[in-house]
Amino acid sequence: MPDRDQIVTTRRSQAQRRDESERRLLRAATEVIVEQGVRAATFEAIGARAGYSRGLATQKFGSKQGMTEALIAHLHERQAEALDAAGIDTAPGLEALLGYVDHYLRRLRLEAEGRAYFMLLADAVSDLSTLRTAFAASHETVERLLEGIVIRGQDEGAIRADLDPDAAALMVGSLLLGLSVQCLVDPDMDLDPIRETSLATLRLSFAAHPQPDRRA
Repeated sequence: MPDRDQIVTTRRSQAQRRDESERRLLRAATEVIVEQGVRAATFEAIGARAGYSRGLATQKFGSKQGMTEALIAHLHERQAEALDAAGIDTAPGLEALLGYVDHYLRRLRLEAEGRAYFMLLADAVSDLSTLRTAFAASHETVERLLEGIVIRGQDEGAIRADLDPDAAALMVGSLLLGLSVQCLVDPDMDLDPIRETSLATLRLSFAAHPQPDRRA
C-alpha cells in the first residue's frame, strides 16, 4: 500500500499534467486563431495542434465560451506577473500609469495571445455573441486596475485632483484597445512614435502642476 508521501506526489503529478495540458491547449488555440482565424479554432484543430484528442479539448473547455474565458484568465495572470516583475504595482501613481502604457505598447506585437484575444473580441462583437459579456468583464478588471493607479497618483499629489478617476481609466484603456485593434488592421504600423506620443500626451494631461505662489 503506498504511503502518504507517495499519494501526495501522485496527486501533485496529476495536477501538474492537468496544468500542462491546459497550457498546451491554450497555446494551440492561440496559434490556430492567429494563423488561421477564429473560425478555424475548432476543438479538433486545437487538440491536434496540441498533440491531444478533440475530446480532451472539449473536456477542458466545454464550449467556445469556456475556451475564451480560459484564455482571458490566462492573459490576466500573465499580465499580473509581468506588471509585478516590472514593479508597476508599487511605483508612484503617475509613473505607474505611464509605465503600464509603456509596457503594454512595447509588448503589443510580441505576444500572440494578445492578438488572439483581440481577434476573438472582434468576432464576438461582429456576431453579437454572448461572449461579449466575458470581454466586458475583462475590460472592467483592467479599468478598475487603472482607476486604482489614478487614485493613488491623486493621493500622492502627482496626478491632477480634478480628473475623474473612472473616466481617466476608461480613456487610457480605450487608447490601448484602439491601438491593439489598429495593429490587427495594420501589422506594419510603427508603434514607437505612437508610444512616445501617447506617453508624452498622458504625462502632460494627467500630471499635477504646482500652484502659483499668490503671496508674491
